[in-house]
Amino acid sequence: MSTTVDMKMDPRWKRLLSGGSGAIWIATAVLFLASPFVASGSLSQAAVLGMLPFAAVLAIAAVGQNLVVQQRGLDLSVPGMMAFGAALVSGLPQWYGWSPAFAVAAAVLLPAFAGLVNGIIITRFGVMPLVVTLGMNVILLGTVFAISNGTPAGSPSGLAEFAKGRVGLVPNAVLIAAVVIGLAGFIAQRSIVGRRMTAIGVSERAATAIGIRVMLYQTMAYALAGAAYGIAAIIYTGYVTTPPLFYGDAYLLPTVAAVVLGGTALTGGRAALVSTGIAALFLTQLGQLLRAVGWPEPLQLVAQAVVLLSVVLLRELVPTIARAWNERRAPRPTPTPA
Repeated sequence: MSTTVDMKMDPRWKRLLSGGSGAIWIATAVLFLASPFVASGSLSQAAVLGMLPFAAVLAIAAVGQNLVVQQRGLDLSVPGMMAFGAALVSGLPQWYGWSPAFAVAAAVLLPAFAGLVNGIIITRFGVMPLVVTLGMNVILLGTVFAISNGTPAGSPSGLAEFAKGRVGLVPNAVLIAAVVIGLAGFIAQRSIVGRRMTAIGVSERAATAIGIRVMLYQTMAYALAGAAYGIAAIIYTGYVTTPPLFYGDAYLLPTVAAVVLGGTALTGGRAALVSTGIAALFLTQLGQLLRAVGWPEPLQLVAQAVVLLSVVLLRELVPTIARAWNERRAPRPTPTPA
């Protein structure tokens, strides 16, 4: 999927019209400016502070999805990963007597291990990412049911206090999301590991030719994605106190939408992690606004799908239109007199 525009215009307009990273920043600003006119009170302090922790959870989960998409994959195990992390951090202390600290560590490390298994099967055995991650999703959901015996557990009191706490007016969940996104962005843009992962996303064959261990870094991407889902599950569990067993189903489409809206191409390459976080904020505020005007959750998912489809089509159509425009505007050769 190409995002290059040949039209002779300002490069900033090229990126905006082709659905690049800058577009989501503008769309988010417009959404927040329009929110009070659509639903009064949607930008009140209580409404914003209630929305931000959920945006933080989506942003952290979208970082994991972004790492996979960068490697030309798509992770369908997001629902199982997040449900698994929530079941571990809440159920292990309540039913098995674990300390909350060990439960938090397990909720990060075990989803990371599940992601590692995904990566090994995909890279070593050549199985399609969609098949592997879908199968892992089923395994994890079954594990959640086995751990919980079909009954949700409550968050440890310390975790709930932390997740609902704030530093000034900034929720702790937002601070955790900022740390995760900032660290991931620094690694992606400034470290050797990040640059190698970007090179692999652009072209596996070229990366192999220059000596990069492609399978190792792709496997690492899936493991880090699992860790990100686990962190998101911990924050969600602490904030809602008693999460439903299979709440992760609501995060599959939004994580993909946040990645695409943030400017990361589904064909791999550069990971736009900070813009993905802004896209998570956009989607969360959009969902809150639609709920305020009475849209049920199925219609909210339809709205997210429409936004996602519009961006994907825009990235395809703008370069095509630009090329056609350039060909039409190109000077025709002057015929040579006989």
